[in-house]
Amino acid sequence: MTNATETHTEPSPSSELLEEVHESAKVGQNAAADALRTFRETVNETVPEALQPLRTKLVDAAIDLADKLVTAQYQFNRNLIRSADRALGSSPDESK
Repeated sequence: MTNATETHTEPSPSSELLEEVHESAKVGQNAAADALRTFRETVNETVPEALQPLRTKLVDAAIDLADKLVTAQYQFNRNLIRSADRALGSSPDESK
């Protein structure tokens, strides 16, 4: 008979942080998408259809802005995780 041992490992602080940041990024992306949807609806309701080129330009600019904001958030999260990983990796507990 083989003796099987179950190993339960606790998630590391860096993996927990990674999961939290990932969730935060998803929330940010959803918020940006909702804001764009609301903006587009507002533009469509307030700007006459005869001014379609203006409507398109406004919505395109808002999409560009949201894209840049989400990209900046993603870059910030990557830098945060990288810094936290370095800090947690060099903790005194792990060097024993």
